[in-house]
Amino acid sequence: PCVVGEWSHWSGCAEQCKPDLRMRRRYVQQEPKNSGEPCPALEEKAGCLEYLTYQGKDCGHEHVPAFITTSEYSKERKRRAVSPLWSSDKEVGYCVEFRTESLSHHCALENRPYARWMQYLREGHTVCVACQPPAMNIDTHRCSGDGHNADGGKILHWEAVGNSRCQGTWKKVRQLEQCSCPPVHSFIFT
Repeated sequence: PCVVGEWSHWSGCAEQCKPDLRMRRRYVQQEPKNSGEPCPALEEKAGCLEYLTYQGKDCGHEHVPAFITTSEYSKERKRRAVSPLWSSDKEVGYCVEFRTESLSHHCALENRPYARWMQYLREGHTVCVACQPPAMNIDTHRCSGDGHNADGGKILHWEAVGNSRCQGTWKKVRQLEQCSCPPVHSFIFT
């Protein structure tokens, strides 16, 4: 059978300051022989949004609607250099619970491995979205699209990073210190 190596770390965002893609690769260590099992995908792409230019300037905070991605991305983001503007002595951030009102059918159709998290979005479900640096604006300590000034009845818009056709609306339920949703219903502002 085909033998492949481990995945590389995720790359940074292809472009700074706007929703784009990151990627990771793995390489074939042994080609399949004699009708052996073929090689799996060697490349994966996922949505992302970076908030620092390559020169270290803060950017990208003018995005509305809320851009979300899987909470897995926060682990990758933490591993890369955190902006020196944030002190790393304590965890900074908060969580917002939303009740999903509507979503496009494109979310359920998403089958690319890195984007399967979109299939877990459902109308009427409560989701948790974490706001952490660098998505958090340094001056306001808020994330774009978090519904800060919205009462519970206001319809807010969101979009999945990595598939702009997976989008919808939600209403803010409450803001919490920590997220309490199960992993499949936990996302981060990007």
